[in-house]
Amino acid sequence: MLKLTFLGTSAGVPTKQRNVTALAIECLNSYSLGTNQQQNKKSRPWLLIDCGEGTQHQLLHTKLSLHQLHVICITHVHGDHCYGLPGLLASAAISGRTSPLILIAPKAIATLLDAVISTTELHFPFAINFMAIEGLLSEPDSKNKAQVTISLDNQHQLEIDITLLSHRVASYGFGITQIISRRSLNTDKLVADNIPASELWGKLQQGQDVMTADGRKLRSADYVDNESQLTRVVVAGDNDTPERLQAAVVGADVLVHEATYTSDVLAKIQAKNPDFDLMHSSAQLLGRFAEQVSVKNLIMTHFSARYQGFDNPNSSTPNMGHIRLDAESVYQGNLWLAADFDQYLVNGAAEEVGDNIGNRVQYLGSTRDHKK
Repeated sequence: MLKLTFLGTSAGVPTKQRNVTALAIECLNSYSLGTNQQQNKKSRPWLLIDCGEGTQHQLLHTKLSLHQLHVICITHVHGDHCYGLPGLLASAAISGRTSPLILIAPKAIATLLDAVISTTELHFPFAINFMAIEGLLSEPDSKNKAQVTISLDNQHQLEIDITLLSHRVASYGFGITQIISRRSLNTDKLVADNIPASELWGKLQQGQDVMTADGRKLRSADYVDNESQLTRVVVAGDNDTPERLQAAVVGADVLVHEATYTSDVLAKIQAKNPDFDLMHSSAQLLGRFAEQVSVKNLIMTHFSARYQGFDNPNSSTPNMGHIRLDAESVYQGNLWLAADFDQYLVNGAAEEVGDNIGNRVQYLGSTRDHKK
């Protein structure tokens, strides 16, 4: 399961209600979630997708800790997606973080950090494992799509794949696939085969073949059932061509994508400035793509500051109601318009209990109303 917390949903500049772009993705292991939920929360690894200015302030309104942050992914170099990175890393250092951090970003982000480090005497007591996206995509076997595998523990891993999008600067989309595996010991079969509970059971569950005291060889594969859960979220950076994500969204539980304008406003802006292409998506453009490729769950974000947070399509003031109607005119799936601190639970394992892909996303509410 992946838990999404939107830390910023405004495009370009912050507003009184919305900060600029950042999304936290918490990695929940449903196999290990026990009755002591508070204890489990302290050990949940999470990722950060983009880090606009003020992201660390937004984190103060959540339960997320910089000590459990494993990976930061930056979609592109525009300031509303990366200006908060130096401050957030500095705060992690001040808080005493020592564990390594993975940073997947355009190579220019390394130049930005080097400049801040050299001019402000910033020191990191933890290693930053920087992966330049351009380098990953240029590897001989990449075929314009790169993938990074990150092990959270021996049963829990992430696969992060990268897709090049279309924007004024190089912009990327990240596919986040969580894979959780578990070995379940078939104790009924062991008892039926007259193999009493002992340390042999534990070795079998760990994948080891063993020998009993009476000389019988037991194969782990005969007594252990391997289960796995897969959850996939695709998060796009700024992009005027959603079709770039056609391969990435296959099998995805949810797509998170910018919808900066309504289609009519985008057309007016383009008509007024024909020599300047904003290279953003409208809600209708995105909705049409999602409908065509059968994306069942769609979360829109990165809204122009002109749109107010209320939902009233009959109002003359641009608002979320206009964005929503623009998307619903072409899209029939489950649609959400994200607001700062909104939380969603994505459970790709739902199909194991008979649910279809359309039921895999649950809106949990906002941390403004209650702390999760």
